[in-house]
Amino acid sequence: MFEDPPHENSESAIELASGIASFEAKNFSQAMRLLGPLAENGVGEAQYRLAVMHQRGLGVVRNELMAYRWMKAAAQQGIALAEHGLGCMYLDGDCVIQDINTAKTWLSKAADNGLEGSRMLLDMITNENL
Repeated sequence: MFEDPPHENSESAIELASGIASFEAKNFSQAMRLLGPLAENGVGEAQYRLAVMHQRGLGVVRNELMAYRWMKAAAQQGIALAEHGLGCMYLDGDCVIQDINTAKTWLSKAADNGLEGSRMLLDMITNENL
């Protein structure tokens, strides 16, 4: 289901699954409570969801610095959705200074990890000569 870091135990895996379920059910306070410690311990799936919560102000006050911190941490672990998210941050200048080349780099990584939407966005950017 989810790839867990080697130090993950079954209790952490259950907390991750519960945190993701809470996130998807829009119960953001519970998601933060469950995912926060996991993110601090380096769990990329938790880091990605915390990034989204901070970026969009879901259950927390919007915090661009925290959104970027968590999105980059998850992207650096190869979480494809985080690679896409970080690429979009750079593309739009959301939470970071706009940098089209860096956006292309992260979107390319996400595309290489199977996200077709990232490939399509990358193709659009390239065709527009941004």
